[in-house]
Amino acid sequence: MTIRTHAAPFDGPRISFLGDSFVLGLGDPEFRGWVGRAVAAAAPHATAFNLGVRRDTSQQVRRRCWMEVEARTVLGADNRLVVSIGANDAMTENGAPRLAHHDTLANLTAMLGGARERGVAALVVGPPPVVAGGAEHLERVTALAPAMAGICEEFGVPFVDVTAALAADAVWTAEARASDGAHPGSGGYARLAELVVEGGFRDWIAPVAVAV
Repeated sequence: MTIRTHAAPFDGPRISFLGDSFVLGLGDPEFRGWVGRAVAAAAPHATAFNLGVRRDTSQQVRRRCWMEVEARTVLGADNRLVVSIGANDAMTENGAPRLAHHDTLANLTAMLGGARERGVAALVVGPPPVVAGGAEHLERVTALAPAMAGICEEFGVPFVDVTAALAADAVWTAEARASDGAHPGSGGYARLAELVVEGGFRDWIAPVAVAV
């Protein structure tokens, strides 16, 4: 077997999308989620790896991060990482959030530090609201978003804030209520993809012009 250690000249970016069931696109009858739509709209030349796992907290995402991402990177390629965490952390379980606010931020810091060490360009998407989580969940993820943005700023990493916009979006909330109380259908994921693409993903993934 031949193991490729260098990217071919025609290869586009290799993007690993890491996170939870919202990253996976659970509930979308078209099986595209926001990841598939965002890639189609802004990075059709890319190779996209969807590494979303249902119910994963940021601790679980952090634990599997580099084992999964490194298996999908190629030496010399434009390797990239998109992380979206926090929604499951803020859900209540046994009377308390599954993960404390500071633990979510510590896990994000660790993953962005790992990306910097490996030379992998990163982008972070904020936590979508879980409609069934009610006002308490929305309050937690609304507090998480600016704190996550601050960490991203320290690392020089783009942050796409989607929490408030989705909480106010009629399609997102209606589709989530009509399903399991958390995951929207095609319309909700299309709205999330639009927020991601226009909120920074398009510029982040755009080919860099080289002066000649």
